[in-house]
Amino acid sequence: MIVAFSVTPLGVGEDVGEYVADAVRVVRESGLPHRTDAMFTSLEGEWEECMDVVRRAVAAVEARAPRVSLVLKADIRPGVIDGLTAKVATVDRYLDEG
Repeated sequence: MIVAFSVTPLGVGEDVGEYVADAVRVVRESGLPHRTDAMFTSLEGEWEECMDVVRRAVAAVEARAPRVSLVLKADIRPGVIDGLTAKVATVDRYLDEG
């Protein structure tokens, strides 16, 4: 499964990068395949693994912020591995054929 999620601290002011870094640190330390961009972090693994990482990432932000917003989207497709790379490669292939 691939999970794309965003954790946003609320009530801490406009600059939230330091708080978001706490969440991303949890993802990077998880050992699961992941990518972070300006809007979301995508994570790939089994249901229990992914949800545990999301839970811990939220907890890391929640430890320092009075309120936390979580946006989550999941692609649940058993048997697919390396989806983070394969999905992008498929789109790139179509673009190259252009």
